[in-house]
Amino acid sequence: MYIDLTKGRIAGNLILFALPMIAGDLLQQLYNIADTLIVGRFIGSQALAAVGSAYSLMTFLTSIFLGMSMGAGVLFAMEKGRGDMARLRAAIAHAFVLILLITVVLNALLFAFVDPILRFLEVPRDVYGDMRAYLMIIFVGMTAVFLYNFFACALQAAGNSLTPLIFLGCSAAINIGLDLWFIIGFGWGVRGAAAATVIAQLFSGAGILIYFLWKCRELVPRRKDFSYNDGILREILGLSLLTCAQQSCMNFGILLVQRLVNTFGAVTMAAFAVGVKIDAFAYLPVQDFGNAFSTFISQNCGAGETERQKKGVRQGTAISVAFSLAVSALVWIFAEPLMKIFVDGSETAVISCGVRYLHIEGAFYLGIGCLFLLYGLFRGMGKPGVSLVLTIISLGTRVALAYALAPVIGETGIWMSVPIGWALADVTGYLCFIRMGRGKKAGSAVVR
Repeated sequence: MYIDLTKGRIAGNLILFALPMIAGDLLQQLYNIADTLIVGRFIGSQALAAVGSAYSLMTFLTSIFLGMSMGAGVLFAMEKGRGDMARLRAAIAHAFVLILLITVVLNALLFAFVDPILRFLEVPRDVYGDMRAYLMIIFVGMTAVFLYNFFACALQAAGNSLTPLIFLGCSAAINIGLDLWFIIGFGWGVRGAAAATVIAQLFSGAGILIYFLWKCRELVPRRKDFSYNDGILREILGLSLLTCAQQSCMNFGILLVQRLVNTFGAVTMAAFAVGVKIDAFAYLPVQDFGNAFSTFISQNCGAGETERQKKGVRQGTAISVAFSLAVSALVWIFAEPLMKIFVDGSETAVISCGVRYLHIEGAFYLGIGCLFLLYGLFRGMGKPGVSLVLTIISLGTRVALAYALAPVIGETGIWMSVPIGWALADVTGYLCFIRMGRGKKAGSAVVR
């Protein structure tokens, strides 16, 4: 199902386009959620700390080629908006080769330097063995994760956000089933959780590649499209490297926070692991709405629909704000029951720590909702550098405050730093947006 975002109702089409992306990413979160839930219930809090810390590391690592795929997707969407299918196919070919090479090199480096990475993260000795064993298996699936994310971005840029959801739905079911089988049935521990995730990732990556080659012939590059084109490669690098830097910076900041959390021991690590999973579900819809909004801006930029972009900014902001406020209220009210989904009721210290995290950080999802919309806006306008600056402000503030406050007021200082960073980045982003609207062009995408 393809949706043309340059025509029809703005809010309705945006929501319709975003819904499969939201559902797909919710299912993708089930990859790690299933590990966290089953590991926490059937292995214990130390194994939970290992899997949770590994999740933060893998989020950072995959953000490298995910960011590049998202950046390339902006060019794909612009060419789709212009109706230039030949240039679109050439862009897909160049981006695929470039990002695949980066993924392969990164994967090799991870296997070679896994121990220095774990030492940098200050993983406690009682968690180290489980985390290393988990990562050595998880690293095997990185190329499959690249395949899924690259072709999902290509399909979404063309207006198809439903197909990636279908593959993720199947792979999530496989992941959960294999988790139960490997961990409970075979007793393989964290290695079983990792193996289940990798097998599910292989299914989604290979599946979407086969679908793309078989069903999307108009998007599949021809042999001539792989001929080196300096202009296309420069455009891809200009968009992809900055988007990659933005995604990587965001997740590296989270990784530094994880490093600080690790110094507080297994209880705080386990609470943070669960809190991050709840966060992922809570604000993932506004994150994907921001990604959908980026495609909307890109397609309309390519089509020269300036007025439509202006209306889209107003309507998109209203949707994001309303959703964020509602989710914050729900997380605040149900913080303790949400923690108990992942942690046995007897783990009172973990639950108490997690509830404090959700009451402080979860009350301000409005900040991250607006920030994701700003990321999508500037990326879609072909200005990923602004998104990078906002990320540096948000994560820089968060990391600096966390390290400054944690020695004074403990882990509460880490939790408090999060919404403060969001707020500063939001204010900066909207000031940049207003300044652009007053007199600057962003390509042909001037919005007010």
